[in-house]
Amino acid sequence: MTAPNAALNAGSNATLNADAAELDKFAALAHHWWDAGGELATLHHINPLRLNWIDAQRPLQGARVLDVGCGGGILADAMARKGAEVLGIDLAEKSLQAARLHALEAETPRVSYRAVAAEALAAQEPASFDVVTCMEMLEHVPDPAAIVAACAALVKPGGQVFFSTLNRNPKSWLMAIAGAEYALRLLPQGTHDYTRFIRPSELAASCRAAGLSVQRVSGLHYNPLTRRCWLTPDASVNYMLSALRPA
Repeated sequence: MTAPNAALNAGSNATLNADAAELDKFAALAHHWWDAGGELATLHHINPLRLNWIDAQRPLQGARVLDVGCGGGILADAMARKGAEVLGIDLAEKSLQAARLHALEAETPRVSYRAVAAEALAAQEPASFDVVTCMEMLEHVPDPAAIVAACAALVKPGGQVFFSTLNRNPKSWLMAIAGAEYALRLLPQGTHDYTRFIRPSELAASCRAAGLSVQRVSGLHYNPLTRRCWLTPDASVNYMLSALRPA
């Protein structure tokens, strides 16, 4: 079975690839999405870095872009302001409401939002996007490989897919959960479940199974004291991965 067909079949499956508790968790945070000093401030701090990392590999100007698991639209909004035509999708309706309200207030051009699963959209609009992004989302779903397959089906041949997630090892547990959530309170407690963290080798294997060719893996380091972030070869905690759908 080819990767796009696998995603199409996933889209027709009655079982939704989502965790109700995770959706409720992010719905409760909906009013914090655009508070740059609030509970989701870290996302605002790292957003310019991940935006530029994407744009450097696949220029966003004039591209049709899909942001899977867009939440309140922090990345989707920024990509639209880079000149892309952006569709953000999520299953947390309250987060989408926050995204739409911000776009309206900020008069962000070329961005829209839909409440639809990636697998369902893959069945409706296969091979429709130049760029697909899925950032900080895979570790929150029951079947991340199905999301990867859907992203592969949604991107055009020759297009690029970008993921970010958390590695699974003792260091990442110490820094991302014990440190970020409990000691430093950079994120609400319970934001992450360590058992759902994904090793780069696992994500790369899912990409290959979906017909994608892995292009680059970059670690993302964040200093909570200075609020600075930078790319690093060390992918032991936060990392980003780019993959190409062959033409």
